[in-house]
Amino acid sequence: MKYSAHVPHRSIIGFDLGGTKSAIARYDEDTWEIEAQERLPTHADRGFSHVLKDVLMIIERLRVPETRAIGIGVPGLVRQPDGVLLRAPNIPHSEHVPLKETLEEALKLPVFVDNDANCFALAEALSGAGKGHRIVVGITMGTGVGGGIVIDGNIFHGEHGYAAELGHMLLQPGHPPYRTSDQRGDAEQFLSGTALRKRCEEAKRPEDYLEGEVCAFLHEEIFREAAWLCANLTHVLDPGIIVFGGSTGRALKPHLSAVQRELKEWLLPETPLPPLTVSTLSDAATLGAALLAHTYAP
Repeated sequence: MKYSAHVPHRSIIGFDLGGTKSAIARYDEDTWEIEAQERLPTHADRGFSHVLKDVLMIIERLRVPETRAIGIGVPGLVRQPDGVLLRAPNIPHSEHVPLKETLEEALKLPVFVDNDANCFALAEALSGAGKGHRIVVGITMGTGVGGGIVIDGNIFHGEHGYAAELGHMLLQPGHPPYRTSDQRGDAEQFLSGTALRKRCEEAKRPEDYLEGEVCAFLHEEIFREAAWLCANLTHVLDPGIIVFGGSTGRALKPHLSAVQRELKEWLLPETPLPPLTVSTLSDAATLGAALLAHTYAP
């Protein structure tokens, strides 16, 4: 655990709940400096009720009397505005959990719950690579593919809270790149770390999918597929910037010019080409969760 000597007048806690590991940080709400932070395994295999006990325990450990709100990003669909977790695919028994209500009752503090990729996009829009842009799209490429859309500093949730499930945008419907009973052919089946491991089993690290000899047959395909995803987003949203995050997304950094060349090929003539970049924040997930609480807390 890391602590700063400064004790703030008000603080916000941001919690990033991952499928395998989680992170929490307490921020000074005026300076956004981290005062305390911890990382911990999620123990998803024990089920969501056990995970929730861990979440409460660690929040209680980090909260101080000056803490006024808590934001939490979760890897799944969240119904808004009531903060009901419909399902976290990597955590068993996480269906229809009234997470906001449960945490507020236990902690006696305002709690705001959102999809973790939405939190990532919010952090990049307000404090990271997207700062100064009116429409920011965040794409997280890790175990899965997630996304967030921030417009004028606010997360775009759609009608029911399920907008920006970018990993489930169809890239090649009916033609996933490996044998599977799920024939959607969505972005997650092409560009997630899980999918890329199936497409090139010899890879040892995310960079291997994009450079070197190990997965050489895959490089151009990935650049093209990432460009297809960006082309769809560009034609729908006309974003100011697209920011990649996650282990695989960050590995794209040296290759963004190749993705951008492909993107230009697939866009309609005269369509403005959005800049592509990689996350600049080391704590985007927890900061985004904290900014969620800061933005929406009364």
